[in-house]
Amino acid sequence: MIQTKVTNLIGNTPLLELPVAAPNVRFLLKIEKNNPGGSMKDRMARSMVLAAIKEGRLCEGGTIVESSSGNTGIGLAIVAAELGLRFIAVVDHHAAPDKLAVMRAMGAELRFVDGEYAEDEVAVVERQRLAAELGANIPGAIFMNQSDNPANPAGYQGFVDELIAQTGGEVNAFCGCTGTGGSLSGIARGLKKFNPAIRTVGVEPKGSIVFGQPGHAYYQSGTGTPKGDEVGKVLDYDVIDIGTQVGDAEAFETARYVAQNCGLLVGGSTGGAIYAALEHIHAGKIGGTVVCTVADGGEKYLHTVFDEKWLAARDLLNTGVWRQLAQWMPLARPYAAHPELIEDVA
Repeated sequence: MIQTKVTNLIGNTPLLELPVAAPNVRFLLKIEKNNPGGSMKDRMARSMVLAAIKEGRLCEGGTIVESSSGNTGIGLAIVAAELGLRFIAVVDHHAAPDKLAVMRAMGAELRFVDGEYAEDEVAVVERQRLAAELGANIPGAIFMNQSDNPANPAGYQGFVDELIAQTGGEVNAFCGCTGTGGSLSGIARGLKKFNPAIRTVGVEPKGSIVFGQPGHAYYQSGTGTPKGDEVGKVLDYDVIDIGTQVGDAEAFETARYVAQNCGLLVGGSTGGAIYAALEHIHAGKIGGTVVCTVADGGEKYLHTVFDEKWLAARDLLNTGVWRQLAQWMPLARPYAAHPELIEDVA
């Protein structure tokens, strides 16, 4: 079908099955990096903007303001460009440079927060403050406030509907990153409405405070809630069965393992979600058909997550993670095991 709007390309993302060394388990990745902005955040960006227009809070020629580490900003930039709206993204040094470049390319205006912050420190509190200030002071502007905006989780109903259709309703567990909690809560709520027995796993970086652990700095981008910030109102703990944490090294090494063994580039936070899913599968905490989101692609992290010099300088290389993953998910296979490749070439 030929589409006439880029936002019509959002959704209908495919599933990819990866092998796991666990009996009676099917491990599926939903490839949300295939959305036009390269992440699952396109879904909620569209949802928030359309809700604001419908409610009369955003008018023709108006201005969208949002604090973002990158993916939400890219999604909002797409919608703003399509609807002729101005978009101001409030960002900090923690955002991947490639994400900032994409936002600029789509016409977004970037406002960096002031202050001195460590490299692994997220300035989300100051970002939120500045975004709220701009939204209040610019005529015709609205601060989207994804952390507290109910249109954030509501934007993921399409994800749920797709997943149920793609699997024939055979979903036993879902594992996803926990940032504002909008995607995890929206998806978990929808899945449990379909089948209350589905187990849901929320994954945050070590150092995030979402699940009550002590806060400290971390490198994973666009996920978790840093120390000093408040957990967003969109997060619904009632639909999350397991809250777990993954360290930066485990997350990044998993992303690199998947890239080098199956040819799929995933972002660092997705590496963390995959690691957590495999860990819980092999601990017997989840099983059957387990689905994990590829929240975004690794193309935005080539100079960080996939750069060994960058990782080594920050003590984030860990070959032990690869050995563990090789036991959990033996992806590398002999060429002879793929006769279909020879047939395709022929």
